[in-house]
Amino acid sequence: MSVQKTLEKLDGSGVLHFSVFIENKVGALLKIVKLLNEHSVEVLAISILDSSESGITRIIVSDPDRVQYLFDKHGIAYTTSEVLLVELPQSSSDLAHILGSLLMAEINISFAYPLLIRPRGRSVLAIHPDDMECACSVLMGEHFKLLNQSDISR
Repeated sequence: MSVQKTLEKLDGSGVLHFSVFIENKVGALLKIVKLLNEHSVEVLAISILDSSESGITRIIVSDPDRVQYLFDKHGIAYTTSEVLLVELPQSSSDLAHILGSLLMAEINISFAYPLLIRPRGRSVLAIHPDDMECACSVLMGEHFKLLNQSDISR
């Protein structure tokens, strides 16, 4: 199923994120961030997985369509997937509630990372569950607010 069809099924609750393959050398990440900034794209969340040869940088951006165009144009290796952005209504103690809710539904989280921005003044966690539809349903059933791209883009 394509990402767009899945996003439509979730009523816009999924947000596209990029896994960018970057050579492990000084300045490689800065080069990509500068490219995005030069084209008015903000990095809203970032997570880096490092190895001796290369790294995978996961990012959420303000304009996913423009980033796909730029990465394709500049030959930057990447993949996309969707994540759920879950707003923590009170504090980091809400993390246990999120995790407990997903555990009860037997939903595994492949990875998670926080956003650099705080929409509506609250912390936000990006999560990649193994079952997007079920996770979306469970979290909404527990009254968590799921943010979409328009909530985080400026």
